[in-house]
Amino acid sequence: MQDTAPLKLFNSLTRQLETFEPVHPGEARVYSCGPTVYNYPHIGNMRAYVFADLLGRTLSWNGYKLTHVINITDVGHLTDDADAGEDKMEKMAAERAQSIWDIAQHYTEAYWADIRALNIRQPAEWTIATDYVPQMIAFAQSIAEKHCYELDSGLYFDVSSVADYGRLARAASDDEGEGRIEKVEGKRHAADFAIWRKTPAGETRQMEWDSPWGRGAPGWHLECSVMSGAVLGFPFDIHTGGIDHREIHHPNEIAQNQAYCCTNGLDVPANSGARLWMHNNFLVERSGKMSKSSGEFLRLQLLIDKGYHPHAYRMMCLQAHYRSELEFSWEGLGAALTRLKRLLAAARTVIDDIPDGATRAATAAVVTHPKLTPLLEKFDAALADDLNTPVALTVLEEVVSVKKVDAAQKAALIGAMMAALGIALPLREDLRIRPRIAQMDEAEIDLALERRKIARADKDFATSDAIRDELAGKGVDIMDGDPLGWEWKLG
Repeated sequence: MQDTAPLKLFNSLTRQLETFEPVHPGEARVYSCGPTVYNYPHIGNMRAYVFADLLGRTLSWNGYKLTHVINITDVGHLTDDADAGEDKMEKMAAERAQSIWDIAQHYTEAYWADIRALNIRQPAEWTIATDYVPQMIAFAQSIAEKHCYELDSGLYFDVSSVADYGRLARAASDDEGEGRIEKVEGKRHAADFAIWRKTPAGETRQMEWDSPWGRGAPGWHLECSVMSGAVLGFPFDIHTGGIDHREIHHPNEIAQNQAYCCTNGLDVPANSGARLWMHNNFLVERSGKMSKSSGEFLRLQLLIDKGYHPHAYRMMCLQAHYRSELEFSWEGLGAALTRLKRLLAAARTVIDDIPDGATRAATAAVVTHPKLTPLLEKFDAALADDLNTPVALTVLEEVVSVKKVDAAQKAALIGAMMAALGIALPLREDLRIRPRIAQMDEAEIDLALERRKIARADKDFATSDAIRDELAGKGVDIMDGDPLGWEWKLG
């Protein structure tokens, strides 16, 4: 293989592509903002973890030893994502009349189930916020004198005490970005935020701890600074999250990191605590069912209940660049499923499984055929171009369709590319569209289709049509002439 393309990633802090240069040679340390486990994640939330998984796989593809950390927020996140409203966890526990610990456990398990369903690799560590409260108090104590002040409601961070506050959000005034935070009586600046929130007099929370500023709970922003620094060390390589975090949460993390590490302005990105800050764009859904307040909102289980394999959603994400808005529609999901079926139907004629931990260097050592090496270089260049998965997917499809090449080399290349993109090999029957409310099981459908096949062979079209109509009446659409050979779907 010729000279490999340097890995370039878009840094939200500098708003430009930068060549990835690890803090520790040969290693890549990544922190991703995880869920607040007060409810099920919707598919827009899950796009952030598909993106983070792709980033991790690309770093592995490039030969780096990856340490990826994702946090679980089980305390401290308020209902407006800033410094006003109720704690999301406390609010849900009160509504459900359940222990807040049971709420956290239930929704953490649901989130982990979605992670597995989307073929997202397990991180090196899941950090649970409540496990780090002593470290959070110690962190706050270390910065309180120079950077914080105390009000009746808690300990607040003075954003004027650090250089370049808000640069990540590009907020030019208090009317932008941080100025959207609801006012708290006594705050010095609109953008100042809570490091520690005191429990109001006369109230008792299910999650509260003693601190030098009174009994209460940590602020949401403090949690990520403490957990990322504790596990990965400052500065680490990459911090990821959804683009919504770029406006409030991550600027506040950066300010805390600057205060804790005694660093200066953000002309040196590592002063922020991470060398690169990366954000995926929104998933847009026009019906309004993305919001968790909408009732039957769009979560991964709803897609599964309607008969779509979760990997169709992963394919949908891969078809768009992570920094582009992605519009969700059922038609788009169906098209992504069809593309996935076509790819897997062809790939299964060549490979039986996907290798674990395939790297660019190991693949290049095996793949030497003159028809294949340019495709490997093209695929590598796509991933190196800020994770350009739309191009990488088309290159994978080119490899699958290439003829008259060494079969073993072709299989190695397909397997390596699929591993880098996180595309698995589910069984063909698992990719059939089968809603949960379907009235027939697969065995009944296959038996009816076999009878219909015999009738058609005997030119008994009346029986053939009758079987087709019988199946249609039970929600089964027969796909005569389908080149993929999936035969039927449940509508």
